[in-house]
Amino acid sequence: MTQTVLHRRRRTSTRALFAAGLVASLALATGCAKSEDDNSSSDKASSSSKGDNAGQEVASSGTGKTCDVSTFGGKKLDLKGATVGFSQSEKEANPFRIAETASIKAEASKRGIKLLTANAQSQFSKQISDVQDLIAKGADLLVIAPLNSDGWEPVLRAAGAKHIPIVTVDRKINATACKDYVSFIGSDFIEQGKRAADQMIEATGGKGTIAILLGAAGNNVTTERTKGFEDQIKAKAPGLKIVFKQTGEFAREKGQAVTEQLIQSKPDITGIYAENDEMGLGAVNALKGAGKKAGAVKIVTVDGTRNAVQGIVDGWISGVIESNPRFGPLAFQTLDSFTKGDKVGQDIVIKDSAYTKDNAKTDLNKAF
Repeated sequence: MTQTVLHRRRRTSTRALFAAGLVASLALATGCAKSEDDNSSSDKASSSSKGDNAGQEVASSGTGKTCDVSTFGGKKLDLKGATVGFSQSEKEANPFRIAETASIKAEASKRGIKLLTANAQSQFSKQISDVQDLIAKGADLLVIAPLNSDGWEPVLRAAGAKHIPIVTVDRKINATACKDYVSFIGSDFIEQGKRAADQMIEATGGKGTIAILLGAAGNNVTTERTKGFEDQIKAKAPGLKIVFKQTGEFAREKGQAVTEQLIQSKPDITGIYAENDEMGLGAVNALKGAGKKAGAVKIVTVDGTRNAVQGIVDGWISGVIESNPRFGPLAFQTLDSFTKGDKVGQDIVIKDSAYTKDNAKTDLNKAF
């Protein structure tokens, strides 16, 4: 065999190996680039945190008003044979949303229920079209984590025409319970704000100046967490003055940017109330960048993520009010009871715990 032939064979072999490798790489990339919109029930929830399936404990049935199939205008059905559509509002970069979706998927899988899912990627127009698409694909029931509280009329008309029951989780929609939707399941956000204020009062001694990193506009969570906090500060700590309020849009990067502005305009700020953990962690990053020492500015947040609770252990955060995202068990139990003809609460309020310097280290494994 000549040297030329050998070189040709080697080049051919190299090209073949390169082509095979390219095909494999493209296949891997395709798999990795799978959309967050997931319309298959075969994707079982995977979770790295303990207790994702622990669910929530009901504190009260809100107003005490109930709803049942006959009043709503639907029909009884076997939940096991039904198709449930779940609409997530935000990108699953936020630990709250990751835990929320994982809990819904895990409970659907546990119950053997076909689940269709979609993620609005923090775009309200997309969430409306997502839910309309879930209805078109045959969802018999809907679980919605709303991005905004207003603007749901197109979905409510489409669902109402087919008598599709809707349960909203985490945030409310501005509509009529037991007519437009069945139940809302979530926290008492005003109470969360009050409890955050109590922690801020304790951390600051009730004196000084404080800032509020507001959540995203257009939903009841931001409005109510703000009201609860401000009312409690006014009533219990007149020596604490709220001197700064700006939205951080529930995002870490935005929370950091707003806090950097805050430090420049009000370098002697005493405390920061962040209406979710991600903004609070952004505030921590900004304080570190400004050379502040841990605990120099008191930070109180709401959610209960592991990173925020670890922030208490490390001395950067004074307290965290929990907002439990594990809606799966309670959401499906509500749907199950409703579809059987039983009465369910129109407002189902869950219990939330809290993390302080006294329990943060021992209860870290309970965070999400």
